[in-house]
Parts: sequence; C-alpha cells; structure tokens
Amino acid sequence: MPDIHAVVQEIAAEMAQRPDRGEVAHYIPELARVDPHQFGLAVIGADGQAAVGGDADVPFSIQSISKVFTLTLALGMVGDRLWSRVGREPSGNPFNSIVQLERERGVPRNPFINAGAIAVTDVIAAGHQPRESLGEILRFMQSLAGDATVAIDGAVAASEKRTGHRNTALANYMKSFGVIEGPVDYTLGVYFHHCAIAMTCRQLATAGRYLAFGGRDPATGYSVVPSERAKRINALMLTCGHYDGSGEFAYRVGLPGKSGVGGGILAVAPGRASIAVWAPGLDAAGNSHLGRIALERLAKRMGWSIFGD
Repeated sequence: MPDIHAVVQEIAAEMAQRPDRGEVAHYIPELARVDPHQFGLAVIGADGQAAVGGDADVPFSIQSISKVFTLTLALGMVGDRLWSRVGREPSGNPFNSIVQLERERGVPRNPFINAGAIAVTDVIAAGHQPRESLGEILRFMQSLAGDATVAIDGAVAASEKRTGHRNTALANYMKSFGVIEGPVDYTLGVYFHHCAIAMTCRQLATAGRYLAFGGRDPATGYSVVPSERAKRINALMLTCGHYDGSGEFAYRVGLPGKSGVGGGILAVAPGRASIAVWAPGLDAAGNSHLGRIALERLAKRMGWSIFGD
C-alpha cells in the first residue's frame, strides 16, 4: 500500500502547479471574494491519523456539504418517514432547478439538491425556533469534528440571504404543496445559516468519519447512526452528491462524495478513510474542479475506488 502521507503531499504539489482552477461562485458575493489559488486536502483513517496537504487548515464555507449532516439528523428524528417529503433519485438537473419541482408536484428529487435540503431542514426545524434548530445542527457538527471552534460565517449567511431569491422561490413552491410545513422564513433562515458553516479540510474529514466506518467513530466506538443508515447515506452521496455531475464523479473517482459551491468535497472510502478536499474554483456543474481531479488521483493511487482497483 502506498504511503498515504506521501501521496497526499504529491497531489497537493501537483494541484498547486495547475493553471486550470475553475471559477469561484460569483453569485454569492462573499464566495466571489475567495482566492481561487488555494487548495487543501485531508485524509483521516481508522487510527485517527491525518494526512494533510496544502491549505488543509484554512476554514472555508462548506455550503451544500452540510446537507449530509442535516440528512443524518433528520433521519434520526423521523426515520424513513422523511422519504414522503423528498425522493432518493438523481436529479439530472442543476442544483437549484425549479422546473423539475413543478413537474413533480413539489417533491424534490433527493435531499442534496437545494429544494431537497430545504425540505430536510424544515423537518429539523419543526416545532422549534430557528435559533434552536440551528444550534442543534452546529452542535452536531462540532461533536463530529471534535472541535467546538467550528462556527457559522455570518457574512456568508447574510450574503446568501440577500441573494437567495431562487431558494426562496423553491421553498414557497414546496409550501404550496404542503412539502414545507413550517414558516418559510424560519426554514430558509436555518438553511442559509447551516450552509454557511465554515470548516477546515481536517475538521470536515474528521466529521465525516462515521460514514467511512459503518456509522461509528472508530476512535471511540461511539455509534452516530446504524450501519445500515450510513450505507444508505453513502449510496445517496454516490448517486446524487454532485448534482448533474454525479455520474461523472462516480465514473472518475468511484467514491461516495458530497460537494459544495464553496469548493469543498467530502468523500468516503468505506472501511478505509474519510477525505476532505477544498479548491474554490468550480466546474460548470458547480463542483470543485481541482477537488474532483485530486480525488480521482487519490483513489487511483491508493486503490480506493469502490468499483475495484
């Protein structure tokens, strides 16, 4: 087996030399200011040791990666009843599409597109004030990361709220079909803020370890979710985690993963490692351009693709 520390350092050095970096998310003003030349990679195995490269300890806005953790929370609250509010199929459309939502009578295709994640957030927020729901999400993330400094970037959250007209339209449309049950403003407030959580690659890879090891933290043995649920979440990450680029990611990388328009990707090598990569420049589908390339190289060099060496 290749030395993971050496492989991570090699990949970070290779990414630093590439001129093709994609485009930052200009439609969210705070994200438009991020330096596209940054790159971070962290890999954490069962022993808890981290192999890191580049800007692995620089916080960034995790954006839609937070949807993995809100899905985990919502399933813990209502179990499979969640699937009456949101589907489990790839969308094949942009992450903020409203056309598909209209055709399917307000039920989002999956929990990782924006409409689906808003519906999941509504489940978490039911019967609570927004501050309480957001606090629960943030404490969950801090607990998984083992780091109480994980926090929400208030400037990013405010920026998303100011420019989130499409998300507001999606939420109101779902409300008209009863898919959103709570006040739209409350649900959106929680949604914008959990997408604005800032983490480093090291923190994010730590937080995702339960998905790589059968629902448990391998360091403590603590069960975050049953192994069957971890398997199902990983399946959704593989098929839906990169929007209409999910098939390409599965084809090239061969690992369950979830991207965010902040340029981060959380990926899982089942039974081996949790991986977080960050490169702010995006491809046409809204996924990290260099992040995908780095993960493709990592999976190949380590033999980690779930489809075989």
